[in-house]
This record gives sequence, C-alpha cells and structure tokens, in this order.
Amino acid sequence: MEKEWKIRQALYHKLNSDYTDDLKKIKIEISRDVVENAIRYFYNVDMPFIYPSKSYVVAICYAYWLSKDFGEDFYELLNDKDLLYGNDPYFKTYEEDTKTYDEILKKVMPLDENKGIVSDIKNYYMAEFFI
Repeated sequence: MEKEWKIRQALYHKLNSDYTDDLKKIKIEISRDVVENAIRYFYNVDMPFIYPSKSYVVAICYAYWLSKDFGEDFYELLNDKDLLYGNDPYFKTYEEDTKTYDEILKKVMPLDENKGIVSDIKNYYMAEFFI
C-alpha cells in the first residue's frame, strides 16, 4: 500500500506543472562548501540558489515535517530516493552522504521554522502535501 504522503505528493505534481523554483528556469550557483552554505540557509533569508546545499536543506525540512505530519521515521524519509519527487538532480539520500547530513543536522536541529528560508520551504511543503 502506497504511503499517504506519496499519494498526496504525486497528486500535487499531476495537478501542477509550473514551479517558481524550477531548476531549469532559475540561476543557480554550484559550491563545494556544501555544509557551510546549507547551514547559512537555515539562518539567512536572502541567499541565492546554491546547490547542492539547498538540496540538503529542503530534504531535511521535508523529512522533518513528514515525520511529524505522517508519523514516518525521519532517517527513513531521508533515505527515500523519491523524497523530493525526482525534481532535484542534486538530492542525495542519507545513505549516500551520511557525513554531510550529520554535519548539517548537528548545527540546525531542532529545526527553527522562523529563521532563514525554512518558512518559505514550509509554504511549498504545505501546498505539495495538501496541509
């Protein structure tokens, strides 16, 4: 049986095709300072799209909220290759890059939804999962 959050996510993507954060339509930067930039996203609002850092941030936020809203295991969610619905070519699962995730997580947890770009990500999350 398919998980409820996956059904909601699939429905959202079937109903919507134009995204304001479509990586094919926006200017992105690539940086090797993945951990540092990811942590900055949790505390700063005005940042450019820096990848792969932003991928880690979105994955952590989504896994955090899905674990709360749907009773799923946080780390199992981070290990789900479809967590971001295949829309982010820079996304890596927790198993693929445990070290980077752990370095970011020890600096940003517990998640503060009132800082950085977290509230913007929350808006996308709420729309995507019909919450």
